Amino acid sequence: MEHLFQTATKFAPQLLILAFLVITFLQSGIDKLTDWNGNLSFLKEHFDKTFLKNTVPLMLGIITFSELIVGVLAILGIIQVYTSGLTTLGLYSAIIAAKVLLALLFGQRIAKDYVGAMTITVYFMVTVFGVYILM
Repeated sequence: MEHLFQTATKFAPQLLILAFLVITFLQSGIDKLTDWNGNLSFLKEHFDKTFLKNTVPLMLGIITFSELIVGVLAILGIIQVYTSGLTTLGLYSAIIAAKVLLALLFGQRIAKDYVGAMTITVYFMVTVFGVYILM
C-alpha cells in the first residue's frame, strides 16, 4: 500500500494528465458509440456547407476509434506507472490524443466554429503538456 502512495506522489502530474485523458477521450468515444445516429446527424449538419460533408461518417468512425484507443492506452498507462514506473503507454496515449485534437481543431476551423475551436485549444494545451511530462 505504501508503494502505491509513493508512486501516486512521485508521478502525480503524469497520473493526473492520464486521468484527464481517460475521462475526456473514453467518455467521448463511448458517447459516440452509444449515440452514433445523434452524433452523425449533428456532424452532417455541422459540416453541411464544407468540402468535408461527404466524409462525415468516415471521419466520425476514425475519431471514435481514435478516442477509444487514447482512453484505453491512458488506462494502461496508469497501470504501467504503478507496476513499473514507466510512462511509455501514457506517452503514446498523449501523442495520439494530440493528433486527434488537431484533427478536431481542423474540422472546427473548416466549419467556422471558432468557439468550438477555442475549446479544443484548451484540451490541446493540457495534452501537449502531458506529452512533455510523460517523455
